[in-house]
Amino acid sequence: MPRLMDIGLDQLNSMLLDMASLSQSAVAASIDAYTHAVTPTDVRKMADRLQTLHRQVSDLAMEVIARYQPVATDLRFIKACMEISYGFFRYGRYALDIAQVMEIFGDLGRCDRSPVVETAKLTEDMIRMSADAFARRDVNLARRIPDMDDAVDERYRNNLRKVMESKSNPRCNLANVLIMRYLERISDHAAYIAESVDYIVTGVEPPD
Repeated sequence: MPRLMDIGLDQLNSMLLDMASLSQSAVAASIDAYTHAVTPTDVRKMADRLQTLHRQVSDLAMEVIARYQPVATDLRFIKACMEISYGFFRYGRYALDIAQVMEIFGDLGRCDRSPVVETAKLTEDMIRMSADAFARRDVNLARRIPDMDDAVDERYRNNLRKVMESKSNPRCNLANVLIMRYLERISDHAAYIAESVDYIVTGVEPPD
């Protein structure tokens, strides 16, 4: 017979899977809009929904702790769920930030978007992998993500150096720097989610 606590744990898992799917859609929508130089749609709505879900996950996690006083693997799972939920929520917020860059700067169709597009592809792979790693509790997949995070960091730094040396088209350069920065932050959160998945499975605390 399943424990009453298992109902709450299953709800947490289900809510996080919903957040994983929605956060991927939000980032994909903002990047696709930038790639094709069009106005993004529904990104704000998805980001707001992710914020609501994040709050619901936090509330449910605290309720399960208060009611059932979980220990060991159950408590570890709940703690990790709260961290992972925050990561999925931040994916949505950075997707909204990217969308707002386009709202502020207007048509970026004539800009060289290749550095952003290439980095965005890598970042979207990280988002998908972090979601899959959680869904499958796949430690091996999770452990591939930090190296990808390092690659995104390097791309961001290289682009920043090029922009500092460039005297052409400051509007495009500034837009690219902002979006690359948001992608770099998304990749950081993918790495944090990967660490939380590792923690769920192995019990090894993520580094500070």
